[in-house]
Amino acid sequence: MRKLTIVFFDAGGGHRNAAEALKTTLAGLEWEVSLLNIQDLLDTVDIVRGVTGVRIQDAYNLMLRKGWTRMSPQLLLSLQGLIRVYHSRVVKLLRNYWAQNPTDMVLSVIPHFNKAMAESIRLGLAGTPFVTMLTDFADYPPHFWIETESEYIICGTERAKRQALALGHSSDKIFETSGMVLKPKFYAPSTVDREVERERLGLRRDLPTGLVLFGGHGSQAMVEIARGLDDSKHELQLIMLCGHNEKLRVRLQELKTRSRIVVECFTSQVDHFMSLADFFIGKPGPGSISEALQFNLPAIVERNGRTMPQERYNTEWLLEKRLGIVLPSFAEIASGVDHLLEPASFAEYSGNARSYSNRALFEVPVILDTIYRRHPSKPIRNFHFDEPARVAAWASLT
Repeated sequence: MRKLTIVFFDAGGGHRNAAEALKTTLAGLEWEVSLLNIQDLLDTVDIVRGVTGVRIQDAYNLMLRKGWTRMSPQLLLSLQGLIRVYHSRVVKLLRNYWAQNPTDMVLSVIPHFNKAMAESIRLGLAGTPFVTMLTDFADYPPHFWIETESEYIICGTERAKRQALALGHSSDKIFETSGMVLKPKFYAPSTVDREVERERLGLRRDLPTGLVLFGGHGSQAMVEIARGLDDSKHELQLIMLCGHNEKLRVRLQELKTRSRIVVECFTSQVDHFMSLADFFIGKPGPGSISEALQFNLPAIVERNGRTMPQERYNTEWLLEKRLGIVLPSFAEIASGVDHLLEPASFAEYSGNARSYSNRALFEVPVILDTIYRRHPSKPIRNFHFDEPARVAAWASLT
């Protein structure tokens, strides 16, 4: 049994989601998987916590909840500077961790710390392959995802692959998947009777239905969207998922709008609600967009000075692939929805969404196996590749 350590943190939900999804998928496929939350390991050098009492990942999540993202490029540079200052201490902590927790492969699903991880593995786990898997559609260089020290790269878009090549990485060490890794349940075919379930929620069976989602803590933009759609020329209805934000839930439920609205608090059934919708409205996060597309939902997002820098390419990608609409502001949501719902437009966008196929969750295990077998310094230890068993395990998830 080969040991794999996946390094993640909780700054946003996508890193943990990817780590846990891969751990579930790799179970039974000759991998023993452990998860390392790097924030727990690095608390002793978390300068943000030392000054403010708030951990780095919690400060990031607070910034998202409050919408304090306009200064994110400047804050990102400051964070990267702090990480460089503490680089040697981070390397030492990681090297000590590897000494106590040896592993046969390290997979990073986080940005910022890949230079330190690569160095710590070289010093403490010589010969162990180090893999970086981007959970964003593209890198935001320099020193975000892809470092010159990165050994193997897994990415979900052609843009990210070109970025790795431009940094000098050889093509045989770059692996492109068909999208972002999602939770296994997002790959399962839906068995929901949409019309019956819409009616159960108090919605009409026949109206265009939008799903509005802004992560685990919602956003005040959801209020703007609900009000703005009163100006739409279409009759429609909304499912609004506001996460842990109780104040937002109350405010949305108290709104008097022309559109029918169903408001839900935090739910583990995002996939269920997506299966009831016809289109998606939200922030241009890689997870949200990818989840929506798994349910064939065209996306409407905004791009402006508040957009996180690492998410700006996502809006370009949506436009390039004709999978959605990008607005300069959600103040224009009514015109955006009206354009999307025009018969010719909706036929194009929804058709493109149906044609988009993301099998990344099942592609990454094959890539990891390929890397392990190719890696020059790492022997194969009593491993028998059982393709029928692999296929059977995957079938249980699809």
